[in-house]
Amino acid sequence: MRKRIISALAALAVAPAAIWAAGTITPAPADTARVDTATDVVVANESAADPASMGMAPYLYYGWGNPPDAAQLMQDTGVQWFTLSFILSDGGCSPAWDGTRPLDGADAQRIEEIRAAGGDVIPSIGGWSGNKLGEACADAESLAGAYQKVIDAYELKGIDIDIESTEVENPATQDKVLSAVKIVKQNNPDLKVFMTLGTTADGPTADGKRLISKAAETDAGVDNWTIMPFNFGGGDMAADTRKASEGLNAHIASSFGISSEEAYTRQGISSMNGKTDQGETITPADFTAMRDFAQTNQMTRFTFWSVNRDRPCPGGGAPTDSCSGVDQQEWEFSTIVGGFGG
Repeated sequence: MRKRIISALAALAVAPAAIWAAGTITPAPADTARVDTATDVVVANESAADPASMGMAPYLYYGWGNPPDAAQLMQDTGVQWFTLSFILSDGGCSPAWDGTRPLDGADAQRIEEIRAAGGDVIPSIGGWSGNKLGEACADAESLAGAYQKVIDAYELKGIDIDIESTEVENPATQDKVLSAVKIVKQNNPDLKVFMTLGTTADGPTADGKRLISKAAETDAGVDNWTIMPFNFGGGDMAADTRKASEGLNAHIASSFGISSEEAYTRQGISSMNGKTDQGETITPADFTAMRDFAQTNQMTRFTFWSVNRDRPCPGGGAPTDSCSGVDQQEWEFSTIVGGFGG
């Protein structure tokens, strides 16, 4: 998913270095300091953000797309949490923003500013392209250590593992990721772990189904399964999202041996605002319908990609990395997320 947007990151990567679209890339300034141990705290967590609102955390990306002032957006929309993208491998088994920016660089300052304004963050680990930690780390123990570095650096209450492309397509990598999650959950029992994955219009892909079933079999400890219901040739995106969510629900229920009602409390929706990479259209009205469906069924996460695009394009133009390509008010999708009760 997010192929057009995130494929740009692959070019950057070759330069030296989720209770619960294309333009000019503008990389954040390079930093040289590194976080070398899992016990270094870069930003202490003194945020007043309500943990119960963790599931309403739209994706915010600082690599391009004229990122908004997060504190002002919080004030304007009611959003308290952001899912910050993306933590990748620095070339080995160590985490870095976009694979190049250290944990204690400019991104740490941004997190501190969000928390000072009463908000908080969930880093997203993975994404469509770039060097994934799940593939770079040799085994579950070292992968868990990489995850722990991120958790400790920011004293996190939750993480999102966005497992896509080759990372989810390889059964051995799937198993490694799930084993690492289990280790992390054992060491951080209060941490919420969101797993975000692609979908078909009928529910999870074959890879996604295996991942969920394996998580149930191994008691991995994933708290929430969130699908990205777009880039699958959809038409009526609200209806297609509902259908995909129902397919996810059925698979969670059968895998974990729980009721449909309980399964809904373990799932979420991560849509894409405006025009998607494949030209599907998601309007504010569509997104509101998705939110209402999620809320009615007591899902624990509702989010979208991305805040950077949550504004109309000048003159009603085509979508870019900083506008949605549909008729909308500025920050309208974020405001809709802000009304999600879970």
